[in-house]
Amino acid sequence: MRWEGISEFVYVAEYESFTRGAKELGISTAQVSRQISALEKRLNIKLLYRTTRKVSLTEEGRVFYQHCRSVLDGLDAAEQAVSNLQSKPQGRIKLTAPVTYGEQQLLPLINDFMMQYHDIEVTAFLSNQKIDLIEGGYDLAIRIGKLHDSTMMAKKLSLRTNFVCAAPSYLKKHGIPHQLSDLSQHNCLLGTRDYWHFIDTAKAKENRNTHGKTDNQQVSVERNLRVSGTVQYNSGYSLVDAALKGLGIVQLPDYYVQKYLASGELVSLLDDYREPEESIWAIYPHNRHLSPKIRLLVDYLAEHLV
Repeated sequence: MRWEGISEFVYVAEYESFTRGAKELGISTAQVSRQISALEKRLNIKLLYRTTRKVSLTEEGRVFYQHCRSVLDGLDAAEQAVSNLQSKPQGRIKLTAPVTYGEQQLLPLINDFMMQYHDIEVTAFLSNQKIDLIEGGYDLAIRIGKLHDSTMMAKKLSLRTNFVCAAPSYLKKHGIPHQLSDLSQHNCLLGTRDYWHFIDTAKAKENRNTHGKTDNQQVSVERNLRVSGTVQYNSGYSLVDAALKGLGIVQLPDYYVQKYLASGELVSLLDDYREPEESIWAIYPHNRHLSPKIRLLVDYLAEHLV
Protein backbone atom coordinates (compact mmCIF):
# COMPACT_ATOMS: atom_id res chain seq x y z
CA MET A 1 0.00 0.00 0.00
CA ARG A 2 2.80 2.46 0.82
CA TRP A 3 4.11 2.25 -2.78
CA GLU A 4 0.76 2.92 -4.44
CA GLY A 5 0.63 6.29 -6.17
CA ILE A 6 4.34 7.08 -5.69
CA SER A 7 5.43 6.61 -9.32
CA GLU A 8 2.32 8.38 -10.56
CA PHE A 9 2.97 11.34 -8.27
CA VAL A 10 6.65 11.65 -9.27
CA TYR A 11 5.94 11.56 -13.00
CA VAL A 12 3.10 14.08 -12.78
CA ALA A 13 5.33 16.37 -10.69
CA GLU A 14 8.17 16.18 -13.19
CA TYR A 15 6.06 16.66 -16.31
CA GLU A 16 3.64 19.10 -14.63
CA SER A 17 0.86 17.21 -16.38
CA PHE A 18 -1.38 14.25 -15.58
CA THR A 19 -1.60 13.43 -19.30
CA ARG A 20 2.14 13.38 -19.94
CA GLY A 21 2.84 11.54 -16.70
CA ALA A 22 0.30 8.88 -17.65
CA LYS A 23 1.82 8.58 -21.13
CA GLU A 24 5.30 7.99 -19.71
CA LEU A 25 3.96 5.35 -17.33
CA GLY A 26 1.86 3.68 -20.02
CA ILE A 27 -1.39 3.90 -18.09
CA SER A 28 -4.55 6.00 -18.32
CA THR A 29 -4.83 9.56 -17.06
CA ALA A 30 -7.83 8.52 -14.97
CA GLN A 31 -5.80 5.82 -13.24
CA VAL A 32 -3.01 8.31 -12.46
CA SER A 33 -5.54 10.76 -11.02
CA ARG A 34 -7.13 8.07 -8.85
CA GLN A 35 -3.79 6.86 -7.49
CA ILE A 36 -2.59 10.37 -6.58
CA SER A 37 -5.92 11.25 -4.97
CA ALA A 38 -5.70 8.07 -2.89
CA LEU A 39 -2.10 8.92 -1.96
CA GLU A 40 -3.09 12.42 -0.81
CA LYS A 41 -5.96 10.96 1.20
CA ARG A 42 -3.69 8.38 2.82
CA LEU A 43 -1.14 11.05 3.75
CA ASN A 44 -3.82 13.60 4.63
CA ILE A 45 -1.76 16.16 2.66
CA LYS A 46 -2.42 18.10 -0.53
CA LEU A 47 0.56 17.37 -2.82
CA LEU A 48 -0.47 19.13 -6.03
CA TYR A 49 -2.23 22.29 -7.11
CA ARG A 50 -4.50 21.45 -10.05
CA THR A 51 -5.86 23.94 -12.59
CA THR A 52 -7.20 23.46 -16.10
CA ARG A 53 -3.88 24.68 -17.51
CA LYS A 54 -1.16 23.59 -15.11
CA VAL A 55 -0.19 21.21 -12.34
CA SER A 56 2.29 22.38 -9.70
CA LEU A 57 3.64 21.15 -6.38
CA THR A 58 2.52 22.42 -3.01
CA GLU A 59 5.21 23.13 -0.42
CA GLU A 60 4.54 19.72 1.14
CA GLY A 61 4.53 18.19 -2.33
CA ARG A 62 8.04 19.54 -3.07
CA VAL A 63 9.42 17.95 0.10
CA PHE A 64 7.66 14.65 -0.58
CA TYR A 65 8.80 14.66 -4.22
CA GLN A 66 12.50 14.95 -3.33
CA HIS A 67 12.30 11.89 -1.07
CA CYS A 68 10.19 9.88 -3.52
CA ARG A 69 12.53 10.70 -6.41
CA SER A 70 15.50 9.41 -4.42
CA VAL A 71 13.64 6.21 -3.57
CA LEU A 72 12.73 5.55 -7.22
CA ASP A 73 16.28 6.34 -8.37
CA GLY A 74 17.60 3.84 -5.85
CA LEU A 75 15.16 1.20 -7.06
CA ASP A 76 16.15 1.84 -10.68
CA ALA A 77 19.82 1.58 -9.76
CA ALA A 78 19.25 -1.70 -7.93
CA GLU A 79 17.38 -3.24 -10.87
CA GLN A 80 19.98 -1.99 -13.33
CA ALA A 81 22.86 -3.31 -11.25
CA VAL A 82 21.34 -6.81 -11.21
CA SER A 83 20.55 -6.83 -14.93
CA ASN A 84 24.04 -5.57 -15.79
CA LEU A 85 25.72 -8.55 -14.20
CA GLN A 86 25.00 -10.64 -17.28
CA SER A 87 24.79 -7.91 -19.93
CA LYS A 88 27.08 -5.70 -21.98
CA PRO A 89 26.50 -2.11 -23.14
CA GLN A 90 24.13 -2.10 -26.09
CA GLY A 91 21.26 -0.21 -27.64
CA ARG A 92 20.70 3.28 -29.03
CA ILE A 93 21.85 6.58 -27.50
CA LYS A 94 20.08 9.73 -28.65
CA LEU A 95 22.01 12.94 -28.00
CA THR A 96 22.24 16.58 -29.02
CA ALA A 97 25.16 19.02 -29.09
CA PRO A 98 26.15 22.44 -30.49
CA VAL A 99 26.80 22.33 -34.24
CA THR A 100 30.47 23.23 -34.62
CA TYR A 101 31.64 21.67 -31.37
CA GLY A 102 29.76 18.54 -32.32
CA GLU A 103 31.30 18.40 -35.79
CA GLN A 104 34.87 19.18 -34.77
CA GLN A 105 35.26 17.65 -31.34
CA LEU A 106 32.40 15.40 -30.35
CA LEU A 107 31.33 13.21 -33.26
CA PRO A 108 34.85 12.07 -34.22
CA LEU A 109 35.27 10.81 -30.64
CA ILE A 110 31.88 9.11 -30.75
CA ASN A 111 32.97 7.35 -33.94
CA ASP A 112 36.06 6.07 -32.09
CA PHE A 113 33.82 5.01 -29.20
CA MET A 114 31.54 3.02 -31.51
CA MET A 115 34.52 1.20 -32.99
CA GLN A 116 35.12 -0.22 -29.51
CA TYR A 117 31.48 -0.93 -28.65
CA HIS A 118 29.83 -2.45 -31.70
CA ASP A 119 26.46 -3.10 -30.03
CA ILE A 120 25.84 0.58 -29.32
CA GLU A 121 24.03 2.81 -31.83
CA VAL A 122 24.08 6.62 -31.74
CA THR A 123 21.65 9.19 -33.09
CA ALA A 124 23.04 12.74 -32.84
CA PHE A 125 21.20 15.96 -33.62
CA LEU A 126 23.43 19.03 -33.79
CA SER A 127 21.76 22.33 -32.96
CA ASN A 128 22.70 25.60 -31.29
CA GLN A 129 19.19 25.84 -29.83
CA LYS A 130 18.48 24.61 -26.29
CA ILE A 131 16.44 21.47 -26.94
CA ASP A 132 14.00 20.04 -24.40
CA LEU A 133 15.54 16.63 -23.67
CA ILE A 134 12.43 15.10 -22.19
CA GLU A 135 10.13 16.40 -24.92
CA GLY A 136 12.52 15.18 -27.63
CA GLY A 137 13.27 11.84 -26.00
CA TYR A 138 17.01 12.57 -25.71
CA ASP A 139 19.25 10.59 -23.40
CA LEU A 140 22.04 13.14 -23.32
CA ALA A 141 23.01 16.69 -24.30
CA ILE A 142 26.36 18.42 -24.54
CA ARG A 143 26.17 22.03 -23.33
CA ILE A 144 28.78 24.77 -23.08
CA GLY A 145 28.99 27.47 -20.40
CA LYS A 146 26.78 28.11 -17.40
CA LEU A 147 23.95 25.69 -16.74
CA HIS A 148 20.57 27.09 -15.81
CA ASP A 149 18.31 24.03 -15.75
CA SER A 150 18.36 22.64 -12.22
CA THR A 151 16.16 19.69 -13.23
CA MET A 152 19.08 18.12 -15.11
CA MET A 153 22.01 16.11 -13.85
CA ALA A 154 25.41 17.18 -15.17
CA LYS A 155 29.00 15.97 -15.51
CA LYS A 156 31.85 18.26 -16.54
CA LEU A 157 33.67 16.92 -19.60
CA SER A 158 36.21 19.57 -20.55
CA LEU A 159 36.92 23.30 -20.84
CA ARG A 160 37.10 25.82 -23.65
CA THR A 161 38.63 29.29 -23.98
CA ASN A 162 37.37 32.24 -26.03
CA PHE A 163 40.03 34.25 -27.88
CA VAL A 164 39.85 37.75 -29.32
CA CYS A 165 42.09 37.84 -32.38
CA ALA A 166 42.79 39.42 -35.75
CA ALA A 167 45.07 38.98 -38.74
CA PRO A 168 48.42 40.82 -38.78
CA SER A 169 47.30 42.63 -41.96
CA TYR A 170 44.31 44.15 -40.13
CA LEU A 171 46.41 45.16 -37.12
CA LYS A 172 49.05 46.75 -39.33
CA LYS A 173 46.40 48.90 -40.99
CA HIS A 174 44.19 49.74 -37.99
CA GLY A 175 46.42 49.35 -34.94
CA ILE A 176 46.29 47.06 -31.91
CA PRO A 177 43.61 47.49 -29.22
CA HIS A 178 45.16 47.52 -25.75
CA GLN A 179 42.05 48.03 -23.61
CA LEU A 180 38.38 47.27 -23.96
CA SER A 181 37.41 50.84 -24.82
CA ASP A 182 39.66 50.64 -27.89
CA LEU A 183 37.27 48.13 -29.50
CA SER A 184 34.83 50.96 -30.27
CA GLN A 185 37.36 52.16 -32.85
CA HIS A 186 37.61 48.76 -34.57
CA ASN A 187 35.52 46.65 -36.91
CA CYS A 188 34.29 43.75 -34.78
CA LEU A 189 33.10 40.63 -36.59
CA LEU A 190 29.90 39.52 -34.90
CA GLY A 191 28.24 36.15 -34.44
CA THR A 192 24.68 35.71 -33.27
CA ARG A 193 25.15 38.20 -30.40
CA ASP A 194 26.21 41.84 -30.52
CA TYR A 195 28.33 41.65 -27.37
CA TRP A 196 31.54 39.92 -26.25
CA HIS A 197 32.48 38.45 -22.87
CA PHE A 198 35.43 39.77 -20.84
CA ILE A 199 36.86 40.07 -17.36
CA ASP A 200 37.22 43.81 -16.85
CA THR A 201 40.39 44.08 -14.78
CA ALA A 202 40.41 47.87 -14.96
CA LYS A 203 36.97 47.98 -13.39
CA ALA A 204 38.05 45.43 -10.81
CA LYS A 205 40.85 47.77 -9.72
CA GLU A 206 38.37 50.64 -9.44
CA ASN A 207 36.14 48.49 -7.25
CA ARG A 208 39.04 47.72 -4.95
CA ASN A 209 39.62 51.41 -4.37
CA THR A 210 35.94 52.25 -3.98
CA HIS A 211 35.32 49.57 -1.37
CA GLY A 212 38.58 50.15 0.47
CA LYS A 213 40.05 46.75 -0.32
CA THR A 214 43.79 46.24 -0.38
CA ASP A 215 45.62 46.03 -3.69
CA ASN A 216 46.58 42.38 -3.22
CA GLN A 217 42.95 41.25 -3.14
CA GLN A 218 41.74 39.80 -6.44
CA VAL A 219 38.41 40.98 -7.80
CA SER A 220 37.00 39.67 -11.07
CA VAL A 221 34.24 41.60 -12.78
CA GLU A 222 32.56 39.83 -15.65
CA ARG A 223 31.46 42.17 -18.41
CA ASN A 224 29.42 41.85 -21.58
CA LEU A 225 30.75 44.53 -23.92
CA ARG A 226 28.55 45.62 -26.81
CA VAL A 227 30.53 45.78 -30.05
CA SER A 228 29.71 46.58 -33.67
CA GLY A 229 31.04 46.06 -37.16
CA THR A 230 30.25 45.46 -40.81
CA VAL A 231 29.86 41.68 -40.50
CA GLN A 232 27.39 39.52 -38.58
CA TYR A 233 27.33 35.78 -39.36
CA ASN A 234 25.82 32.81 -37.54
CA SER A 235 28.77 30.71 -38.75
CA GLY A 236 32.03 30.45 -36.85
CA TYR A 237 33.84 29.18 -39.94
CA SER A 238 32.78 32.26 -41.91
CA LEU A 239 33.89 34.56 -39.10
CA VAL A 240 37.31 32.90 -39.02
CA ASP A 241 37.59 33.34 -42.77
CA ALA A 242 36.69 37.03 -42.47
CA ALA A 243 39.29 37.51 -39.75
CA LEU A 244 41.99 35.70 -41.76
CA LYS A 245 41.26 38.01 -44.70
CA GLY A 246 41.81 41.09 -42.54
CA LEU A 247 38.22 42.28 -42.33
CA GLY A 248 38.24 42.83 -38.57
CA ILE A 249 38.61 41.48 -35.03
CA VAL A 250 36.75 38.38 -33.88
CA GLN A 251 36.00 36.58 -30.60
CA LEU A 252 35.68 32.83 -31.00
CA PRO A 253 36.29 29.60 -29.02
CA ASP A 254 39.68 27.94 -29.16
CA TYR A 255 38.62 25.10 -31.48
CA TYR A 256 37.99 27.63 -34.25
CA VAL A 257 41.24 29.60 -34.00
CA GLN A 258 43.93 27.53 -32.24
CA LYS A 259 45.74 26.39 -35.38
CA TYR A 260 45.75 29.91 -36.83
CA LEU A 261 47.12 31.37 -33.60
CA ALA A 262 49.85 28.72 -33.64
CA SER A 263 50.75 29.49 -37.26
CA GLY A 264 50.72 33.27 -36.73
CA GLU A 265 47.90 33.82 -39.22
CA LEU A 266 45.90 35.26 -36.33
CA VAL A 267 47.19 37.23 -33.34
CA SER A 268 45.62 36.97 -29.88
CA LEU A 269 44.50 40.32 -28.43
CA LEU A 270 43.41 41.70 -25.05
CA ASP A 271 44.71 38.64 -23.22
CA ASP A 272 44.56 40.42 -19.84
CA TYR A 273 40.80 40.73 -20.27
CA ARG A 274 40.17 37.16 -21.42
CA GLU A 275 37.25 35.57 -19.59
CA PRO A 276 37.81 32.36 -17.59
CA GLU A 277 37.53 29.04 -19.33
CA GLU A 278 33.98 27.82 -19.90
CA SER A 279 32.96 24.35 -18.85
CA ILE A 280 31.66 21.76 -21.31
CA TRP A 281 28.99 19.55 -19.77
CA ALA A 282 27.16 16.33 -20.41
CA ILE A 283 23.63 16.71 -19.05
CA TYR A 284 20.80 14.22 -18.80
CA PRO A 285 17.31 14.25 -17.30
CA HIS A 286 17.13 13.74 -13.57
CA ASN A 287 14.19 11.39 -13.95
CA ARG A 288 16.13 8.90 -16.07
CA HIS A 289 18.62 6.50 -14.61
CA LEU A 290 22.01 6.82 -16.28
CA SER A 291 22.23 3.48 -18.06
CA PRO A 292 25.57 1.69 -18.53
CA LYS A 293 25.81 2.63 -22.23
CA ILE A 294 25.32 6.33 -21.48
CA ARG A 295 27.63 6.29 -18.48
CA LEU A 296 30.24 4.54 -20.61
CA LEU A 297 29.98 7.22 -23.33
CA VAL A 298 30.07 10.10 -20.83
CA ASP A 299 33.17 8.68 -19.14
CA TYR A 300 34.81 8.12 -22.54
CA LEU A 301 34.18 11.74 -23.58
CA ALA A 302 35.46 13.07 -20.25
CA GLU A 303 38.67 11.09 -20.73
CA HIS A 304 39.33 12.05 -24.35
CA LEU A 305 38.02 15.60 -24.80
CA VAL A 306 40.76 18.21 -24.49
